[in-house]
Amino acid sequence: MLSEPRSGRLAAWGNALLAGFVSPDDAVHAIVGDDAVHRVEGLPDEPGPVGLSLALGRLRGLGVTGFRVALPAPGHPLGLSGPPAFNARALEAEEAVVGHGAAYGLVPDVHEVGPAGDRHVRVVWHCLQVRDAPPADVPSLGEAERELAEAMREATAVLSRLDVAGSGPVAEAALDAYRARAEAGAGRDVLAPGYPPRAVRVLELAQRVGLLVSLAYDNGHGGAVSASEMAARGEALRPVERVARRAQVAAYNAYVEERERRGEA
Repeated sequence: MLSEPRSGRLAAWGNALLAGFVSPDDAVHAIVGDDAVHRVEGLPDEPGPVGLSLALGRLRGLGVTGFRVALPAPGHPLGLSGPPAFNARALEAEEAVVGHGAAYGLVPDVHEVGPAGDRHVRVVWHCLQVRDAPPADVPSLGEAERELAEAMREATAVLSRLDVAGSGPVAEAALDAYRARAEAGAGRDVLAPGYPPRAVRVLELAQRVGLLVSLAYDNGHGGAVSASEMAARGEALRPVERVARRAQVAAYNAYVEERERRGEA
């Protein structure tokens, strides 16, 4: 939840490329990030995997005018629209990109390769047919922002109760780590050019809430004295995590939603 999903990078920088805000080389560089290489397979009329730059150009030629993100979890098909085969693959990967304007979607298959000490990541995006339908359970940016304010309060409260058997050193250490990592990320570009400021604000807050949730899980044993107590903590955190995922998707999808609002294809 804390780390930026690969689908988010592809959608955001793919949208910036389609809008003419960045060059193909800059878009590919941003999408690949720290990975070694990204390839796309399954494109119509392409016999094998192709590079990202060619794939994005081919998708544009096929009619794709924008990209949305899906971040599904068991029981929550967030951002998906079908068909079942695509949904199942996206659920397994826990993320996907869905084209707007033409019914194609991309699901990443991530592999670490190389010997110990020299591992690197290769990603193959599988291009599949999707259903042309509204994505599931994606809020507006306004709704996401309101939900996140409450989620931040809830996540902080859960985190502060981590060390229930003592004075709270686990919680305090986790909060210190949260503050340090939030400060380290201040000023970075969380979205590609062309996104509205509100989408940037919502994504930043969603990532902070996600960080709090991950810290709570990472330090979840703390002073817990029973399995039932830990189960209760998980029950408290799951709705917060769900809100943060919904907000992430709303932020990444804001480019397409804005085009639809203006009546653009």
